[in-house]
This record gives sequence, structure tokens and C-alpha cells, in this order.
Amino acid sequence: MKMGEFHHLEHVKEQSASKKTLWITLMLTLFFTIVEVIGGLVSGSLALLSDSAHMVSDVLALGLSMLAIYMATRRPTKQYTYGFLRFEIIASFLNGLALVVIALFILVEGIKRIIHPEPVDLGLMLGIAIIGLIVNIVLTLVLSRSMKEENNLNVKSALWHFIGDLLSSVGIIVSAILIRFTGLSILDPIISIVIGGIIAFGGFKIIREAYFILMEAVPEQFNLEEIRRDLRGVEGVEDVHEMHLWAVSTDHYSLTAHVLARSDIQPYCMTLAMNELLKNRYGIVHSTIQIEHAAIHDHGEYGKLVSGGAF
Repeated sequence: MKMGEFHHLEHVKEQSASKKTLWITLMLTLFFTIVEVIGGLVSGSLALLSDSAHMVSDVLALGLSMLAIYMATRRPTKQYTYGFLRFEIIASFLNGLALVVIALFILVEGIKRIIHPEPVDLGLMLGIAIIGLIVNIVLTLVLSRSMKEENNLNVKSALWHFIGDLLSSVGIIVSAILIRFTGLSILDPIISIVIGGIIAFGGFKIIREAYFILMEAVPEQFNLEEIRRDLRGVEGVEDVHEMHLWAVSTDHYSLTAHVLARSDIQPYCMTLAMNELLKNRYGIVHSTIQIEHAAIHDHGEYGKLVSGGAF
């Protein structure tokens, strides 16, 4: 290792479970997408075509997620000092946008089909929907199990894609049965619109989570003031300011803080104590603490107030 290349945190993610899960999911999805596109075109079912459009986006989203996982395993460089973990979040954000765009497409097509109804081949529609239901149940279970092993926003976004697919399959089956017994073809586009709403909901959830990470907001599971109070409790700490906490990627957090310290306390011991507190109590392993003294670092009235004239 060359001088200056040491990292106490490698800024990489070896996600073997997520990688294996996404490969399995991608292959099954690609196969069923081809089946559903052909079936939707032949049967004339908008619900089936809507679901097939969603499945096409699933293939693209899974491909993007796979790329993100491989990027996350790359080591940091002199230019990308955090490594390539953030690509996972960018990919998730794009996947969330794709879900919303698909939902809008389904909404528009559903309204068109309500205005201008078209005949539907119920037998083919129902048969493909049942196959789709089985495939989507399997994929949803596989992705859910993977989420329990490794928290990954890309897997979560893929899971939302397939929850949408699962509900789509159920909706198509219900639509086919109702049309068979009522003769109301309008139920096909109506159920399509409902499916689109569910897909949009999942997309917005993924976009929101990715947005917070990209904006470097404090992760929801942390209380910044509580962490500040705990750091103030370390012996020798007078006050903590200029404190920032953000997620580089899912389960990969960074914290920086400036600490006003008493001059009679060894700063190295104080820094070690705070780093250990953050690691053991909050799971934050990447922290940067800057020790300051009011007598040396000018903090104006704030420094005088904190130090109480002790310096």
C-alpha cells in the first residue's frame, strides 16, 4: 500500500446475496416479459399490455441495479474518494422515476380505452395473468428474503416493482373474471388505472428515500440532537457544533463535528472515546471529529459563552 492510500473504512459493499438475487430475478423477469408482451398484443388486453410495459421497465431497472451493485464493489480512487457507493442511490432514483412514468402512461392509456373500448380475448388474458401471478409471487418472496439479509435500496426498488407486478396480475385475473360474467369490457382499463396508482405509490416512496440520501439529509433513524447530547457527555467535551450526519448509501453513514474541548484533556483520548461511542451506540463507523480550543480557535461570543472564561 502506498503512502496516503489507507482507508479505515473501505467505502465498498460486497453484496453477494443481493447480487445473486438480482441475477435470478432478472432472468425470470426477462423470460416472462417476452411472454406477456406477445400475449398482450394478441389478446388486446390493456391491463396485460400495461403490465408488460411495467415488466419491460423491470428488466431495465434490474439491469441498472446490477450495474449499481458491481459499481459499489469498486475501491475508492483519488478522484472518487467515497468509492462508487452513491451510484446505488442514483440508480434507485432513476428506477423510482421509471415507475412514476409508467404509471402515468397506464393512466393515459386507461382513459383512452374507457373512451374507446376494444374487445379482449379473455381466455388468453386470464391464462397469461395466472402464469404472471405465479412468477411474481416467486420473485417477490425471493426479493423479500434478500432484503432481510442485506439492506439495499436497489433491491427495495426492485421489490416495489414486483409488488406492483403481483398486484397487476391479481387485478388482471379479477378483471378477466368480472368481464366474463358481466360483459363490462370497461373494467379492463379501470383496473389498469388502479394498477397504475399502486405503481406510482411505490415509485414515489423510492424517489423520496433516494432524494433524502442525495440531498445528504440526516437519515430518519437518527436524532441529531440526541447524538449531540451523547457526545457532550464525553469527558472533556465543552460543546459540539458544525455537526453533519448523512448517508453515502444505504447502511453507510458519515458524521463530522467540531468539538470545543477543555485544554487539560488529551484530545486523542477524547476523539477515540467519541468515535467508539458513535460506532457502538449508533453504528456510525465513519466519523471525523475536529477538536478545537476557544483560546486558539476564534468562536466569538459563542466560544466565550461555552468556555465560561476557562481558557
